[in-house]
Amino acid sequence: MSAHPTAEFLPCICCDWISNRIARENCSVSELILPAELTRRTSFEFLILGCGTSHGVPMIGCHCAVCESPDPRNKRTRSGAIIMAPQGNILIDTSPELRIQLIREKIDLIHACLYTHSHADHIFGLDDLRLFGHYLGKPVSLYCEEIVEHQIRRAFSYAFGEAQANIHPGSIPMLEMNRLGLEPVEILGVPIQPIRLLHGKLPIVGFRIYDLAFCTDVSEIPEESWPLLQGLDTLVLGALREKPHPTHLSVSQALEVVDRVHPRQTYFTHTSHSLEYHTSNAMLPAGVELAYDGLRIAFGPGRS
Repeated sequence: MSAHPTAEFLPCICCDWISNRIARENCSVSELILPAELTRRTSFEFLILGCGTSHGVPMIGCHCAVCESPDPRNKRTRSGAIIMAPQGNILIDTSPELRIQLIREKIDLIHACLYTHSHADHIFGLDDLRLFGHYLGKPVSLYCEEIVEHQIRRAFSYAFGEAQANIHPGSIPMLEMNRLGLEPVEILGVPIQPIRLLHGKLPIVGFRIYDLAFCTDVSEIPEESWPLLQGLDTLVLGALREKPHPTHLSVSQALEVVDRVHPRQTYFTHTSHSLEYHTSNAMLPAGVELAYDGLRIAFGPGRS
């Protein structure tokens, strides 16, 4: 048995470049690919991987001005974000474009993952976590509510069932389920407060991390959750479009939330192709903007 737990999987998951360096330098995969910024990171960033709706922007079959815009800030992949902390990267949701998002942002490792809810645009990139368990030499920790766990296990049954004879190492994700409630949880040294939200009639969660809150896919904030949104520096809030929608806040409804909690800065996410980036920003009040894919927000302790 190799001294490094992932070495036996290398023929299955790694290119010759990685395998040769592992042998030459006698290191683990995670030591080899550990991003330089993580080894010296002392502060926190919140990275928006995707700020689009379940259809994404551009939307298949649509040729409106926003869908055909060459402006990269009008190109919105499905919803996802990363808490970039000194001890590692905590993903929020696994969008269907997760692989593309991580490559685009040069994110080489994911250490843990939180889930807001189990709709397809928030979970169906889970298999893209497959490399990370083998890179790290241990399962990637998933944190979700009970109903979300049941739906993930059903949708990705091959990742949680008995090992099959024709499955080789590296072909299924290495995952560890952790039950998420509404109590604070600490992940990689980061205190995270779940926030109960409603997505239509579906209970989902947002998250507060220090002075930043992430609340996507929300149509209503229960009264007991409002205190958790007080004293924010930054609020990332779902705002689908101008017109009302049964399961998402409209822009005007999202602005009512902003007026109630008074964050220093708000970014609207999960936005549709009806909201052009520059035109919409010109109409929004000071301190409120549309998010965009690749937006990085400094927050929390150590912020400069």
